[in-house]
Amino acid sequence: MDSPSSGLATAVVIGIGEMGGVFSRALLRSGHMVVPVTRQADVAAIAAAFPEPDIVLITVGESDLAAVLEALPPAWKRRAGLLQNELLPRDWEAHGIVDPTVAVVWFEKKPGQDVKVIIPSPIGGPYAPRLSAALDAIGIPGTVVVDPAELTAELVTKNLYILTVNIGGLVTGGTVGDLWNNHRAFAAEVADEVLAIQAWLTGRDLDHARHIAGMEQAIAGDPDHTATGRSAPARLARALHNAAHAGIETPRLAAIATEHSIDSSGTG
Repeated sequence: MDSPSSGLATAVVIGIGEMGGVFSRALLRSGHMVVPVTRQADVAAIAAAFPEPDIVLITVGESDLAAVLEALPPAWKRRAGLLQNELLPRDWEAHGIVDPTVAVVWFEKKPGQDVKVIIPSPIGGPYAPRLSAALDAIGIPGTVVVDPAELTAELVTKNLYILTVNIGGLVTGGTVGDLWNNHRAFAAEVADEVLAIQAWLTGRDLDHARHIAGMEQAIAGDPDHTATGRSAPARLARALHNAAHAGIETPRLAAIATEHSIDSSGTG
């Protein structure tokens, strides 16, 4: 629905950090009216003023996502757009969201730096064509994914990459290229255990070769990308928590956690 006052398509953007800034610029460039929602904003008042925006793009970090989705006004849930790491259908379904627009982001934006594209970003859901076109307007390539099962597969590949390089990098340090090319056997063990957890989280059999190939494509797209970061211990703790809940043996992940004194017992 277009904004009744402006005639422009309306995009509500929740979270105006680095990613929120990139997507806001893309949406503005492609002719949208962007309505920002910050932590201090009166969400109820904004929802009353914009009850039926074309998209409500939620750009907060994954640790804040559940709380934001829980508090999302019901009318906005029908127009939700998501782009977090470690995202799967169960995450939005738990909050009554059906068929959101989802961007599998394969570009990086850090403070004071330009956007760095790794590979094209797949986007699925109702607003995917317009969101992909918006990113293209600022030079960020995207691809539209029509099949929901294919979108889930793209999310699994992204999760495999994020978890494998972050967790593996706790041991090797260095870059993603170094991890995969010079520590292949170790990284493959981590990837196998990550995929077993992803299979349980999605409730489906996964095409192992397809996801490994997708991860390799991303690694080749930016081999000098730092393998690990400050989120790595929390990612490992979550992976181990999920594995324990599913009854999946993950000896390599457990050994890394022991080595780095990472406790997963209280992780949700």
